[in-house]
Amino acid sequence: PLVRFLDGLGVTPNQVTFAGLILSLAAAVSVAFGRFGTATILLLAGSICDMLDGGLARLKGNGSRFGAFLDSTIDRYAELGLFVGYAVYFAAHGTPVDVAVVCVAAAGSILVSYARARAEGLGLDCSVGLMERPERLVLLIAATALGPTVLIWALRGLAVLTHITALQRILHVRGRLRSEAG
Repeated sequence: PLVRFLDGLGVTPNQVTFAGLILSLAAAVSVAFGRFGTATILLLAGSICDMLDGGLARLKGNGSRFGAFLDSTIDRYAELGLFVGYAVYFAAHGTPVDVAVVCVAAAGSILVSYARARAEGLGLDCSVGLMERPERLVLLIAATALGPTVLIWALRGLAVLTHITALQRILHVRGRLRSEAG
């Protein structure tokens, strides 16, 4: 119903994609200033946009490879922006180790996405692993809602689980390529 409503308003999928980016970056700024409640609401709204843009493109019948590429790229900007917000917050209110945890979690998140994109570039499906983007978003939204003490623990878990997921994807691609060659 929401997709049909947006379609009726003449909203384009790319407008929804960029609205999601703006909301996510606003959430990052809110986190940086310690406004975790506001950040949570903005993250939820940004995530809803992320879920709607593809559905809107399909409804309008104007989905394209470029649209999919743009959406995926904008998602990375949104995700990295959020990690920057976390890093700024923990730089002011945490320890250098906390900031390093945020950086390792950010790197893992990007590597999970990169591994999938690279596999797809080789013509392989690679939607495998523990911490795909939806799981990362749910964890980050919930942890942000619960405040900095829970958030840093969630980020520690993410710092480990994202790298495990990237490794799962590497092994998955290796297995698929070996089976194609064999």
